Amino acid sequence: MGITYETVAAVLRETGLASPEHTRDILDRSSEVRTPLDPFEVARALEDFGAAVSVHADDVDVLEESYESLLRKAAALTGGAVTVSGVHLDDGADGDDVLHFERNGEPRSVDAEHLAEDYLDHAAAVEAIAALSPGDGRQFREVDFDGAYRERDTIVVLVTDEQREALRERLGLQLR
Repeated sequence: MGITYETVAAVLRETGLASPEHTRDILDRSSEVRTPLDPFEVARALEDFGAAVSVHADDVDVLEESYESLLRKAAALTGGAVTVSGVHLDDGADGDDVLHFERNGEPRSVDAEHLAEDYLDHAAAVEAIAALSPGDGRQFREVDFDGAYRERDTIVVLVTDEQREALRERLGLQLR
């Protein structure tokens, strides 16, 4: 039958990545809980259930605001262990941009190459999100599609090693 929204919800509940109440609420609002999902849809469901964030592949209105929103959403996944503030972009010395932010009050920066002024740099975004890993055994990991779905959003999930293995075994997701 394949992996369905119900399957994803069950794995997230069993691994502690989402509460039973939250998954039930999401399933109650979904009309296709038993429809088989392709691998990207499985990964996207992690965000739908509040267990991941996605770096949008589509154009954005304002880069700096989009990075700030993304980093705040990622920080929220830590349950308060990590806060983000002071998000801003500056022109770098080499012509690329530099994404600056504070993680729990400590300054961080990531080089960002914007090929267009309305598209996020996925590599920079993933690096910045990874810097928000709380240091309690959970790390932000990117779902790796091995080149497939390249034109789609990048999905990043906060997991322990055990949760990472469960997502691989039960949902077929490779996390790097």
